[in-house]
Amino acid sequence: MGRPLSLRDSLPGLGRLARRFWPYVRRERALITVSMFALYAEIGMRLLEPWPLKWVLDRIAAVTRHRGPRLPVLDALDPATLLAVSALAVIVFAGLRALAAYYNTVGFALIGNRVLTAVRNELYGQLQRLSLSFHNRARSGDLLLRVTGDVGFLQDVAVTGLLPLLANALTLVGMAAVMLWLNAPLTLIALATGPLFWVSTARLSRRIRETARRQRQQEGAMAATAAESIGAVKVIHALSLEGTFAQAFTGQSRKNLATGVRATRLSAALERTVDLLIAIATAAVLWFGARSALRGAMTPGDLVVFLAYLKNAFRPVRDFVKYTGRLAKASAAGERVLDLLDRTPDVRDLPGAVPAPALRGAVRFDGVGFCYEPGQPALEAIDCEVEAGQHVALVGPSGSGKSTFVSFILRLYDPTAGRVLIDGRDIREYTLASLRAQASVVLQDSLLFAATIQDNIAYGAPGASREAIEAAARLANAHAFVEALPQGYDTIV
Repeated sequence: MGRPLSLRDSLPGLGRLARRFWPYVRRERALITVSMFALYAEIGMRLLEPWPLKWVLDRIAAVTRHRGPRLPVLDALDPATLLAVSALAVIVFAGLRALAAYYNTVGFALIGNRVLTAVRNELYGQLQRLSLSFHNRARSGDLLLRVTGDVGFLQDVAVTGLLPLLANALTLVGMAAVMLWLNAPLTLIALATGPLFWVSTARLSRRIRETARRQRQQEGAMAATAAESIGAVKVIHALSLEGTFAQAFTGQSRKNLATGVRATRLSAALERTVDLLIAIATAAVLWFGARSALRGAMTPGDLVVFLAYLKNAFRPVRDFVKYTGRLAKASAAGERVLDLLDRTPDVRDLPGAVPAPALRGAVRFDGVGFCYEPGQPALEAIDCEVEAGQHVALVGPSGSGKSTFVSFILRLYDPTAGRVLIDGRDIREYTLASLRAQASVVLQDSLLFAATIQDNIAYGAPGASREAIEAAARLANAHAFVEALPQGYDTIV
C-alpha cells in the first residue's frame, strides 16, 4: 500500500524549510514563549471541559462504588450545589480556554506573518542579486508568482493550517495521557486503529502531494504567460496575435482546472476514508467502554469524558487530512522559494574583493571569451584596449555580441575565458557596488519606474541635488517639457 502517511510524506521539504527559515523564527523567541504559554493554558482548559458533565452524570446515576478516578470533595456536595458548581465550571473553563486561544492564535499568526514577510524581503533581494544569465533564462511571470503568490500561500497556510495543527497535536498528546490515566485498556483499543490510518491513507496522500506540486508548476507557467503577453502587448496588437495568446492561456487554464479537480477529488476521498476509520474507532471504544461501565470498572461520566477526549484526539487527524492538499501545495511553494533563495549568483563579489579606487578608465580585454550555454561560444579570444577618455563605437549585426561585450565592464556578465582590466587591474578584484558606482550607462531601452520624474533621473546618483537633476535633464533635452507638466519634476510617471 506504500509508505505510512506522515508529516514528512506530505511535506517532503519540511526539514529543508525548517532549517532555512529557523533563523527568522529564532528572532521571535519572546513572542513564541508567550504564545506557547497561552497554548498550554488552552490545552489545559480543553482537558478540563468535559469533567463538569461527568460530575453531573455520575451523581444522577447515583454511582457510589467504582474503580475509576474520583474527587472526594465533590462527593460531599449536595446535588443542587454540585449542579451549580458544574454549570459554573463549564462557563469558567470555556471562558479561560477562549482567552488563551485568542492570545496563542494572535501570537502564532504574528510570528508567521513576521517570518514570512522577512522571507519575502530576502527573496526580493535575492532576485536583485541574481545575475543577468539567470534572468535571461527565467520567466518573469513565474518569478513574480514566487515573490507574491508562493510566499503569500506559505503565509496563509502557516497561519490557518500549520499553527492549528501544532495546537491540536499538542492537545492530542495531553488527551492521550489523560485517557491512559482514565482507562489504559480502552486507550489501547482506540490506538489499535492507528495502523489502519497509516495504511489506508498512504497512497492517497502521496498522490495528493504529486498533484499539488504539478498544479503549482502550472500556475507558475500561467503567470509567466500572462506577464509576457502584457509586457509585449504592443507587439501582440500590431501583429493581431490576441487570439493566439488567448488560446494558449486558455489551454493552460484548462490543464490547471483539470489538475485542481483531481486534487479536490483525492482530498475528498481521503477525508471520507478517515471519517469512516474514526467512526470505527469510536464504535469500538463505545462498545468496550459501555461494557466496562456496566461491570463497574468505570462510571458513565468516565465514559463520556473518554469519548469527548477521543473526539478531540481525532481532531488533529481530521485537520491534517483536511489540509493535506493545501499543505502539499505549500510544500511545493516552499521548494520553489528555496530554489531561488539557495541559488548562488554567477556574478558576485569574490573573496578578498576590495572597493575600487577612483578609476581613470583605461579598459583592456585580454583574451575574452563568453558562452551563454556550455559549448556554444558567443565571443572568442577578444583582445581590445581602450585608453581613458577615448571614444569607441562597436559596430556589428544584431546578435553579434556588442551589448554582451560592453556588459563585461560593469560585470553584468563575467567572461568564461580571459579577463577584463581597468587601469591594469582585473575588475573581479573590486566589489561590484564600488565598480558600478563609477560607471554611467545609457541603456537600449528607456525604463521608467513608478516614481516622480526627479526620482527616475536620480536613480543612478542617489542624493543628487535638484540642480544636478535639472542639469541632467537639460543635457537630455527634457527640461522644457518636464517643466511644462503640472507638477514639474514632482510628476509621478
